[in-house]
Amino acid sequence: MKKLENKVAVITGGNSGIGLATAVLFAEQGAKVAITGRNQTTLASAAEAIGEGTVSIVSDVADLNSIKNAYQEVSAKLGKIDVLVVNAGVALAAPLIDFTEELFDQISDINFKGTFFSVQLALPYLKDGASIILTSSATNEKSFSTFSAYAATKAAIRSLSRSFSTELLERNIRVNVLSPGAIDTPIYGRAGVSKEEVAGIKDYMAANMIPLKRLGTSEEIAEGFLYLASDASKYMVGSELVLDGGVKTL
Repeated sequence: MKKLENKVAVITGGNSGIGLATAVLFAEQGAKVAITGRNQTTLASAAEAIGEGTVSIVSDVADLNSIKNAYQEVSAKLGKIDVLVVNAGVALAAPLIDFTEELFDQISDINFKGTFFSVQLALPYLKDGASIILTSSATNEKSFSTFSAYAATKAAIRSLSRSFSTELLERNIRVNVLSPGAIDTPIYGRAGVSKEEVAGIKDYMAANMIPLKRLGTSEEIAEGFLYLASDASKYMVGSELVLDGGVKTL
């Protein structure tokens, strides 16, 4: 039997990278999938890759009205939500001395505020017994130069999972965190660096920072989301699943 047979799953930031790989896997496991993202073009191509019946919604997690509208559309088309993967996020970096208020607000609004309200505004649309999975990062306990604000938002997300779990236990809603390490996704190309610089960053991380000596794949992380979404993890609440190639062991 498929692990998510007839479950309704919503994945924010499901139009590329880890989110898309997770949506594809969930659909293969029988879920009715809705994805959100800010780019209509990538949403359309992602929906095609996921398969027939996929609901794709243009939504910005930094905009509360946009989040509300997305959940209303999911409810109208698919019904109550069984699995919510809060995955939308950005990874932006700059030296502390050069960090601007605009950059700080952008990271905070999407990663931290966006995660908080993606959960809060979903509550009326979630089934009792639902699984919520927040995407943090291996950086939430590590020190990486120029990524201070990003790492802080990911640590905040880790904290939210504990508090949300306490509040939602009466509804038997589980909230857990998945923390990926360095994963080979398009997010590196959005940090304002060239392709050559991206390749150099990936090579450096693989050689010097990851015990397994390679970046992970989106498909490997999707398997972690599937575990947290399914009944296989039903005794896991307010906890963290780390898939980082061993980074946190260093």
